[in-house]
Amino acid sequence: MSDNTNASANASLRHRREAAVARGVATAAPFYVARAQNAELWDAEGRRYLDFAGGIAVLNTGHRHPRVVAALHEQLDRFTHTAFQVAAYESYISLAERLNALAPVASPAKSVLFSTGAEALENAVKLARIATGRCAVICFSGAFHGRTFLTMAMTGKVVPYKAGFGPLAPDIYHVPFPMDLHGVSVADSVAALQLLFRASVEPKRVAAIVIEPVQGEGGFYPAPTELLRELRAICDEHGILLIADEVQTGFGRTGRWFAMQHHGVEPDLMTCAKSLAAGLPLSAVIGRAAIMDAAPPGGLGGTYGGNPLAVAAAHAVLDIIEQEHLLDRANLLGERLRARLTRVQAKVPGVAEIRGPGAMVAMELMRGGAPDPDAAKAIQAKAMARGLLLLTCGVHGNVIRFLFPLTIEDAVFDEGLAILEDVIA
Repeated sequence: MSDNTNASANASLRHRREAAVARGVATAAPFYVARAQNAELWDAEGRRYLDFAGGIAVLNTGHRHPRVVAALHEQLDRFTHTAFQVAAYESYISLAERLNALAPVASPAKSVLFSTGAEALENAVKLARIATGRCAVICFSGAFHGRTFLTMAMTGKVVPYKAGFGPLAPDIYHVPFPMDLHGVSVADSVAALQLLFRASVEPKRVAAIVIEPVQGEGGFYPAPTELLRELRAICDEHGILLIADEVQTGFGRTGRWFAMQHHGVEPDLMTCAKSLAAGLPLSAVIGRAAIMDAAPPGGLGGTYGGNPLAVAAAHAVLDIIEQEHLLDRANLLGERLRARLTRVQAKVPGVAEIRGPGAMVAMELMRGGAPDPDAAKAIQAKAMARGLLLLTCGVHGNVIRFLFPLTIEDAVFDEGLAILEDVIA
């Protein structure tokens, strides 16, 4: 460190935060960021970290990609905000056109833009309710859909997202998500759904079934193709809409534009956010035009939804993914990570499972057949001490998830893998 003032910068910021910021906002890292580039961070004291967290799946194209920065500068020179509901602009329309063409939704498709993933989920449910005339929504245990009033009820994890915040929004139901490692099969999930129809809510009252094709906060459990096909058939039988929450899986993370493309199952509506705009707040609902047009003019919107700067960033992101072949890159990086973790698994009995499509990879830790959150926390802390930023997830907090930028340089990626292997072993 260059001087004592610099060396105490993180501590000073921590004290200021404790005095000024509500304690309900938790932070995984003990340091404060001063600058970032692609897959690297530097804190207020000048220390370098390798970013394998990606702002929680937001930075598939990395920190400050030159093309994103250029797009933001260009938009700044034109205008920063009008509110699309007041004065519309072409870039919003062209982004909707691009999303409609990319999404695995039956054509014709339409889109609407918002600011956050939770906002997209809330509006997807609004659309499902007005399109079907029904109210009930079925979700899955372990799901994470947000922290707002409605999405908090949809989320399938109590602590810290629901505890003490009730009563929750009504007419939200949960069924078990299939996890072979924990003895829950697709047949178990479908049977639980059928029991729900008989015991708790009749199908003709259900507006939508909402599912993450790979659970994010829940532990990076991929939804089996068999389950998604069963859900599609059940929805078609009962007039229920299928909503795919691709907030975390979207835009190349799984080696396809969207995770649903691995299964050949079309949702009626999709939600996306996170890596859509490289860190700027932007989300979208994409869906079949007849459903998207069910709401009357004025029924959808938001002051900042489709902000021009965020839209400019999103256009750049879509260009980068396509022109830099990041779908192929996601698969390559995922294969390298899984191979390295498999090598570790052979030496470390506590590594129970390595899973996930593309670069949406997770490692689950168990001890004596039970989840081992202490091991996950220890790995995260030791990695942090070595300059590698990792995130945990899962209902039990016993899963390490990997969300490095898909643009990460090979040398930086290998450096991170070497630290990871050493820390685990």
